Amino acid sequence: MGSVKSNIGHTQSAAGVAGVIKMVLAMRHGVLPRTLHADTPTSHVDWSAGAVSLLTESVAWPETGQARRAGVSSFGMSGTNAHLILEQPEPDLGPVDGRDEAPAGTAVAWVLSAASERALRAQARQLLPAVGGQRAVDVGYSLVSTRAALGHRAAIVGADQAELVSGLSALAEGRASAQVVSATAESGEVRPVFVFPGQGAQWVGMGRSLLTDSPAFAESMTRCAEALAPFTDFDLFDVLD
Repeated sequence: MGSVKSNIGHTQSAAGVAGVIKMVLAMRHGVLPRTLHADTPTSHVDWSAGAVSLLTESVAWPETGQARRAGVSSFGMSGTNAHLILEQPEPDLGPVDGRDEAPAGTAVAWVLSAASERALRAQARQLLPAVGGQRAVDVGYSLVSTRAALGHRAAIVGADQAELVSGLSALAEGRASAQVVSATAESGEVRPVFVFPGQGAQWVGMGRSLLTDSPAFAESMTRCAEALAPFTDFDLFDVLD
């Protein structure tokens, strides 16, 4: 038994999906990751009854010939409720029924990106002659996993090779298409954020420790204290835990 909160903090409304992501990755890599800050199990639970134990250390999740399974449970006042069992998917066995496409009804996305809109269209033109005879899912995987993610982006979505090629042709020619979605990524401008970490009882003392250990944190806290001073009747450093 582990906790995703120990790895990335209180996730508020993303609690359920964060647990799902953690266990999907654990299945993929065959490792049950350790739960941090849980070296001493609570004395209010009888750990000798049953086979449940805390993951105080990483544990290998070996192949046994059966699918790996994991339960994900997320609940509370601020978390998204999620109670489900995940099962390891079967390995990719190649084309389904000898076809070059994904199973019927399954959409495939071809994702492209470039430094400009003109370059994006040029990339689509270069890709067109290369996709013939290739499995649509293989093309999609290669595009998303082997190329840089640049500012101008497009996704061609289709249920079969014909739809995908049609969308790719439309992108190359600068035509509108139901198969194509284009957008420009955000500039990456650094903006301030406020973090609401939930109950935080497990983090007592961490803020004051960071003041000593992290000059960047101390500098940011000083700026925040100065900015809040005209609007509050307390000193930010006095209430910091």
